[in-house]
Amino acid sequence: MKPAAARPGAGPSASSPGTGLPTGGPQASHSGHENVTNEGDTVIFQPTCAPVPLAPESVPMQPAPADRTPAAAATALTLLDRDHSILSFNERVLDWARRPEVPLIERLRYLCIVSSNLDEFFEVRAAPHLIASSAGDQKGAYTIESFERLAEAAHTLVARQYALYNDELMPTFAKHGIHIISHGERNPAQRKWVSEYFEREVRPLLIPVGLDPAHPFPQVANKSLNFIVRLGGKDAFGRENPIQIVKVPRVLPRVIRMPAKVSDGKTLFVALSSVVRAHLSSMFPGREVGDFSQFRVTRHSDLAVDEEDVKNLRTALRQGLQHRHYGQAVRLEVSASCAESLASFLLAQFNLPQQALYRVHGPVNLARLTQLIDLLEEPQLLFPPYSASYPVTLSPAQSFFERLQHGDVLIHQPFESFDGVLAFLREAVQDPQVLAIKQTIYRTGTDSELMDLLREAVRRGKEVTVVVELKARFDEEANINWAEMLESIGAQVVYGVVGLKTHAKMLLVTRREGKQMRRYGHLSTGNYNPRTARLYTDISHLTADPLLTADMEAVFVHLASQSRLPKLNRMWLAPFDLHKNLVAQIDALGLAAATGEPTRIVAKMNALTDDALVAALMRAGQNGVKIDLIVRGACTLPAQVPGLTDNIRVRSVIGRFLEHSRVFYFRNGEDESLYLSSADWMNRNMMRRIELAWPVTDPGLRQRLIDECLVAYLHDGRDAWDLGGDGIYTRVDHDTHSGEAGASPIVEAHGAQAALMNRYASRGHHPDAPSN
Repeated sequence: MKPAAARPGAGPSASSPGTGLPTGGPQASHSGHENVTNEGDTVIFQPTCAPVPLAPESVPMQPAPADRTPAAAATALTLLDRDHSILSFNERVLDWARRPEVPLIERLRYLCIVSSNLDEFFEVRAAPHLIASSAGDQKGAYTIESFERLAEAAHTLVARQYALYNDELMPTFAKHGIHIISHGERNPAQRKWVSEYFEREVRPLLIPVGLDPAHPFPQVANKSLNFIVRLGGKDAFGRENPIQIVKVPRVLPRVIRMPAKVSDGKTLFVALSSVVRAHLSSMFPGREVGDFSQFRVTRHSDLAVDEEDVKNLRTALRQGLQHRHYGQAVRLEVSASCAESLASFLLAQFNLPQQALYRVHGPVNLARLTQLIDLLEEPQLLFPPYSASYPVTLSPAQSFFERLQHGDVLIHQPFESFDGVLAFLREAVQDPQVLAIKQTIYRTGTDSELMDLLREAVRRGKEVTVVVELKARFDEEANINWAEMLESIGAQVVYGVVGLKTHAKMLLVTRREGKQMRRYGHLSTGNYNPRTARLYTDISHLTADPLLTADMEAVFVHLASQSRLPKLNRMWLAPFDLHKNLVAQIDALGLAAATGEPTRIVAKMNALTDDALVAALMRAGQNGVKIDLIVRGACTLPAQVPGLTDNIRVRSVIGRFLEHSRVFYFRNGEDESLYLSSADWMNRNMMRRIELAWPVTDPGLRQRLIDECLVAYLHDGRDAWDLGGDGIYTRVDHDTHSGEAGASPIVEAHGAQAALMNRYASRGHHPDAPSN
């Protein structure tokens, strides 16, 4: 691939100090700080300093098994293990829950996020290790050893979670008059209220199941709250069936706020598990309650459907959803005080080894404490509200079609509002000259204005084609429902290519203008989901570029008809040429570096686990290419290994918002190119998905992306973590720079996200912009 034409002044003299990236123009500082400059801004991103390890929390990731890395064999370097890298990412998220400067409720939110992430990790990643261990496998990617190492790392992370919850968060909440009170802490009035609540709201929904030959162990749903109880005495028929299971319905709230009349001026809550526990005896009249424990089982939940062998994928997936809650058990959580006999009984019932047992000092479902967050009315314990600015290069009064005829538009979410994208679609729906709208849907949520707009477009007689990805993990049901709704009103709904997920994000509008048709497009690194657009960092790209929109049209035709894809003008498309073009681009820079050309790669993504891309990066680095990788989550490439990856730096940035944008920058001498993409550098994205990467050719927009998505993150002095060759991430910690020469008085050791929030907050807000 020949890189795009160089921006004037993009040579080495225009590079940012310490990054090798071009700066944004004459306002850029060259005094040891780095301005992210656009239209004269002076938000300063401090340069990185030596990272500070967070011992003992920073733990090394395990190396991958030797036969896991054939692409790296020539380098004699063993890659890091993907699953341990995912757990390491969650350690970095947990760090936000540890930080005393983070508002208290937000600290609890991060703790809940880690729990939710761990649930998904076990649902998706644990089963192969468990199966291999049960089979006694000692060779391959999944073995007895891999299971034991993974279980050890997971147990360590869970223990840190509950220690933080019990030793720091709950005592700090108590200092603010906020308590989750146990049965032993309740006074008589509070116990009376809880008893009345139990009788009114809970008991009618509980049916204990006694285990005997006629009543085998009941089906227990994935991640549901349950109790196991050992009873003394005999049942109504004189039999000694001691074990009872109490399943707690999901419809019941997991946290209940007590009324002011019994709260003694405090903010008091009770956990549902505590309510049930306090009334177990009343549920078994005439029997003596002995040992008992709450428990929760996590099951493998990745839907497996053989698309080649089903006649209707939608029907097959809907049937699969009915069984997802009862897949193979992979983890068992019980109370720390659970009797060994009960724990062993449960392990046997779920066919789990001892390492799959997690004894926890607190509620077994920490993720459900988000309900506590929703019940609290303490704004001083939350992040200050952030309102996204209306996209700065758009005017609500100007037609999108007129604006895009004068040049492309970028929207940097969530700093700029996703409402700009909705406004574009809204205008397309209302414009009588718009004849057709085509869109991909991966995740859009259950309540979506965007889908309502597509429905309105059909009602107005426009040709609406929607490519719905039914296999978007954990969004299958919502997507099936949207597909059925759109089909029922006459939209053309297609499900992409058999065997491939459609992960590309595209919206294409065809408009009659005089005697010709003109296309307008929206491409994005993120999903068409207004909720996550307020929480994830992503780039939206609006364009009328005839070459780029022609590529979009070709991809839509390919997805609908599965006809042969023509040669695309600008786009790289997986699984066809995205992977090979990336490898070729990296290798070309390696060859150029070997001849003495100044070269640079900076790539921002969510995960880097593809062996071939890792190997290409290592080859390029060994040839002299300076490489910076900004990888939020899993990364299998060990950076800064002497003699092997000296020229490669890897950092992860964990902030208030979830880093989600994919930005790839390549520089060869005076030539530079920059691509946006829907794809992470993972094998599944390159080989088993429909993914896009497309160039940003406008020099001003390209520079804006360099400044805001790359330079800013390379100079993050607060929320960044650097990866070492041993697999240990160490946090970059600058404390404060407010007293340094040249530092902005309004930015004190901000991370990249905080500086961008300051930048866009200063530009005013559109009245319809959502608040975060």
